[in-house]
Amino acid sequence: MTKQKLYKRIFARLLKFLLSVPRKKDWTLKTPEKILVVRQHNQFGDLLASVPLFRALKETYPDAELNVLVSPQNYYAVTKNRYIDSYFIFSKKKLFNPFYFRRLWLFLRDNYDLAIMAPTVSISSTSCILTRLSDAQNRIGPESLNGMKNHLFYLFNIRVNMDWRKYPDAHVSDFALDIVRPFGIKTSNYQSSISFDDIDLSVASGFIGDMKASDDELIVGIHIGAGKPPNRWPVRNFIEVIQRLRKEHKIRLYVTGSSSDENEIEYFRNNIDFDASYFINREIPQLTALISLSDLFITNDTGVMHVAGTTKTPQISIFGPTNPFNWAPVGPNKYFVRKSDIISEITVDEVYNLAVLLINTQPEHQKNDT
Repeated sequence: MTKQKLYKRIFARLLKFLLSVPRKKDWTLKTPEKILVVRQHNQFGDLLASVPLFRALKETYPDAELNVLVSPQNYYAVTKNRYIDSYFIFSKKKLFNPFYFRRLWLFLRDNYDLAIMAPTVSISSTSCILTRLSDAQNRIGPESLNGMKNHLFYLFNIRVNMDWRKYPDAHVSDFALDIVRPFGIKTSNYQSSISFDDIDLSVASGFIGDMKASDDELIVGIHIGAGKPPNRWPVRNFIEVIQRLRKEHKIRLYVTGSSSDENEIEYFRNNIDFDASYFINREIPQLTALISLSDLFITNDTGVMHVAGTTKTPQISIFGPTNPFNWAPVGPNKYFVRKSDIISEITVDEVYNLAVLLINTQPEHQKNDT
């Protein structure tokens, strides 16, 4: 046995000895006044797609205070979220900072009645431990996920078996609720949500004003990047779609993105023969406000897809290896295109024809709000 494995085994035994709690036989929950949800283990898109969990908690317990533990990688998914009263950004890098550790400890020990560790595609050991360290009377967490035992199940006094295999095409927002369904916590609205204020709306309106669009022009946005290369539809295909749309419709185009999309955006700039505006490295509420004021948004399968999914704007999401039935935005005017795991097999005609259909079936220049 290697030293690393030996240390892990010793740590696991020590953890079980110090932090294990007995299983609670009675799953009846008293109406909580304060709830903690631990979601530091999710990426941005995963967390945003799981907002219906927060909605369900607030609809079931409207007077309860809802606090969420997030990470530096995903916290902006819940900035200004209407269902969350507060959030704390958990960072392993700061744990040895005594001032930060004290703030974290106070957040976890804030008189919670209920703490929930809510997984989707995987179980995070860190999230399990953080949930256990809370002072909640009831700690709900996964006993297993897709038939695989959670080796830290003993940190929860209420343990739920979760199995996505039963419904492989279930949406993530639906599946995420399985951790709380046994307690009657539910919602009928599975759409995600991002809140924005008048300042965000002013920024978005100012950007559109700078585009100098006339009243008869459509505002169209595209997102040509993606964190995972297999999720990137060729940029030249986006260009061709827009060129073809411009032949039949008056369009003002903007491109969204961040510094990580620099190569795709540069290629786009250098290969178009029309004007475009660029909304780069902006705050998520500002981006949401801009998309909400648009007539059409076309995007790869990436975090911005989930942002656009929170608006009423007609949307086309382009998928490759990911199952769109699990991850595509839900709601009216939300469409996806997928052919296989190879995203480039989707043709320009398929995206263009769907875009034309959405443009022609929408009330003329009806702007959206959320």
